[in-house]
Amino acid sequence: MLKLKKGLIEVYTGNGKGKTTAAFGLAFRAIGWGLKVYVIQFMKMGTYGENQSSKKFAENLRVDYVGKPYFIAWEEDIPLADRERIRNIKLFPRGKPPSDYVSMAQDSLKAAEREMISDEWDIIIMDEINVALYYELIQKEQLLAFIEKKPQNVELVFTGRNVPEEILQKADLITEMREIKHPYAQGVPARRGVDF
Repeated sequence: MLKLKKGLIEVYTGNGKGKTTAAFGLAFRAIGWGLKVYVIQFMKMGTYGENQSSKKFAENLRVDYVGKPYFIAWEEDIPLADRERIRNIKLFPRGKPPSDYVSMAQDSLKAAEREMISDEWDIIIMDEINVALYYELIQKEQLLAFIEKKPQNVELVFTGRNVPEEILQKADLITEMREIKHPYAQGVPARRGVDF
């Protein structure tokens, strides 16, 4: 069975579409070669297409998720004019994330660390971890400490926009998805099977 000799740190970031898609592409490529992949999705509820398809590969792929039935944002991130058309979002003053969400994210980071050092997984994907950092569900120092505990043969993948510079400095590979044009700007809602 294939094992990684040296696991690297990858970051998929930027304001464009495709960060989670790239991470799951890596996951499906890896399991094709017999590697085992653990994915933890922050700020998601397991309602995306990748959650459906991953069930078919349960022997080598496990996906956990840490989310609420709504998204959170800082009040200043969503202009007043846009607030009515955006559904399933709760706004909070900057620096005051919901305590129950913080608690859930903290517990999940500890669980992800247990999985990382368990010697069961070759690749650990932390989907939207950068967004969880941005909304202060997890502190940057905690993720840096997490990185320090990475076993030599485990590949770590972080996704999400607004990645802190200190995390970028630790990365071996950084891909930035840049939005040039998106149908959402023309009023086309997210489409099942394509966008989620």
